[in-house]
Amino acid sequence: MIAARHRNIPVFIPQMGCPHACVFCDQAAITDGSRFNEGEVAPQIERALATVPAGEPPEIAYFGGSFTGIDRGLMLRLLDLAAGYVRSGRASGIRFSTRPDLIDEELLSVLKGYPISAIELGLQSMDDRVLSASGRGYPAERARSACRAVRKAGFPLVGQMMVGLPESSPVSEIAAAREICDLGAAACRIYPTVVFRNTALEQMMKRGDYRPLTVEEAVARSADVLEVFRSRGVSCLRIGLHASEQLSAAVAGPNHPALGELTLGELYYRKLFAMARGQSLSGRMALRVPRGEASRAVGQRRRNLSRLLRETGVEVTRVWETDCAEPELIPENDRHHERRKEQPCI
Repeated sequence: MIAARHRNIPVFIPQMGCPHACVFCDQAAITDGSRFNEGEVAPQIERALATVPAGEPPEIAYFGGSFTGIDRGLMLRLLDLAAGYVRSGRASGIRFSTRPDLIDEELLSVLKGYPISAIELGLQSMDDRVLSASGRGYPAERARSACRAVRKAGFPLVGQMMVGLPESSPVSEIAAAREICDLGAAACRIYPTVVFRNTALEQMMKRGDYRPLTVEEAVARSADVLEVFRSRGVSCLRIGLHASEQLSAAVAGPNHPALGELTLGELYYRKLFAMARGQSLSGRMALRVPRGEASRAVGQRRRNLSRLLRETGVEVTRVWETDCAEPELIPENDRHHERRKEQPCI
């Protein structure tokens, strides 16, 4: 399942001078150092801290690029700045995202001097063919060694992966999720591939060498890997890009603001489908779900209920939220809800 929202203050650090040419990145935009003003970081953090409830210190998160690939002096100054907020109790830790080929033992020894709460590695795939087709510039073994080094150094590891990359498949994506779990990740992020303007991926799409995922395909494949992470106790921090992450420049692919909710709804549907088929249910049914799960069970625009009727013959007429631990389909003519004075929420 998606982890409870964790509060952080995101600070965008562009990949100034990044030598890599991943097909899904707009290099001209992502390496534009003019978008970053070091002097604005502390005021940005202060403004964000003014909105944080007392007693809930957030993490300071350096996102947007490969943090360990920027100028070493700048990186250390940013870490020192964030560490000051942690020492004062106004922040709880520092997290950052980076590439696996920009992590080594010397760097990790330096990082041990800072209150790092998580290192997020943009792994994207663990398949050499996919990594090559995506222009990542390193083999899967490099990603594995980076994960092991992060864990050996004692830092919590977050594995970021993508679905729908060139040459990828549901099989390779599920294998990547399993390997990320095996490598000791405490959490993950899942990013369905979106095609942005001015990228090599856009040109591949125009040539017919790449077909972007539809929203439905992205939801199904994200659900496949999320099931792997859930089964291994690895929390998912996010599915899909933030609205601020250049989505206005997207030209194709699953550019949807609610991919996470759609994916969770897909997992719920799979549970309902298995229940209906496993118990050979059909006809009019009431559905009891744990409190807070009604909207996810029903799905956006009642898509789960419509699909359940179409694929199993079960027509859900009412939905209750109760103190039950698991959802339950009950024949419509069973009136125990009325006897217990429970009110349907849908």
